[in-house]
Amino acid sequence: MKPPRISFEFFPPKNVEATFRLSDTVRDLAPLDPSFVSVTYGAGGTTRELTHEVVSTIHRNYGLNVAAHLTCVNASKAETMEIVDRYVEAGVTEIVALRGDAPKGTGGFTATPDGFANSVELVEALAKRGDVNIRVGAYPDPHPEAGHADADVEWLKRKIDAGATSAITQFFFEAETFFRFRDKCAAAGIEAPIIPGILPIEKWSGVRSFAQGCGAPVPGWLDNAFVKAERDGREALLSVALATELCTELKEGGVEDLHFYTLNKPGLTRDIVHALGVSPKVVLQNVA
Repeated sequence: MKPPRISFEFFPPKNVEATFRLSDTVRDLAPLDPSFVSVTYGAGGTTRELTHEVVSTIHRNYGLNVAAHLTCVNASKAETMEIVDRYVEAGVTEIVALRGDAPKGTGGFTATPDGFANSVELVEALAKRGDVNIRVGAYPDPHPEAGHADADVEWLKRKIDAGATSAITQFFFEAETFFRFRDKCAAAGIEAPIIPGILPIEKWSGVRSFAQGCGAPVPGWLDNAFVKAERDGREALLSVALATELCTELKEGGVEDLHFYTLNKPGLTRDIVHALGVSPKVVLQNVA
């Protein structure tokens, strides 16, 4: 079976130790020739400058196609477009357009005065520029704020119609979750590629808590499997095996692209993509 096309997500470091960890992660994963890598914003847009610095550095030093996350939080429309100007000037023309999470303790998202009210408005503004490729988020499991069962499909359709060219999903635990969502999207007339987001499970307790917070149902069998694996000291082995099985099922179902949420730790992601038949293409040197 042909290996999948792969991409990776990184997040900006918050201290010196985390900076070295990110550098090591990019260095280790870059030779796997990802089709693109993305760099996130912190909640509430708190890492805006760090995100820009990381995006520019990865693009310049490793020659990777970098997609910068861009949100509607804590910025006017003019300020947001100025951020895009800076990316384009640095040679970065891929944007992951998101509404973004509200700052903690604020009680939910509220549009900034003269800011974008939602991701659809942001996509429309980016599309009018004509100089960036726009990716968006998608939710195979219901978003916590979804008003009804088909809301996530409807929102994705609006974003694609506004000018987005592809979508990256929130992580999920079973292939059937993605296939059901993909079928609903196809029935709604969505033809743009939908890339599954894969989360290698570094620590089950943390992932379980995060999943509950973002509305991703946790299968009972998975919970039981990790309880036993933690007891036996085989959590990493189980994580690689389960993620490889999930990716294989997705590929057998026609998926050609996989996006890995690395959490700035290369080990599990590298082992999984190796198991899927992805081999290093060339050793890239950091020229900084």
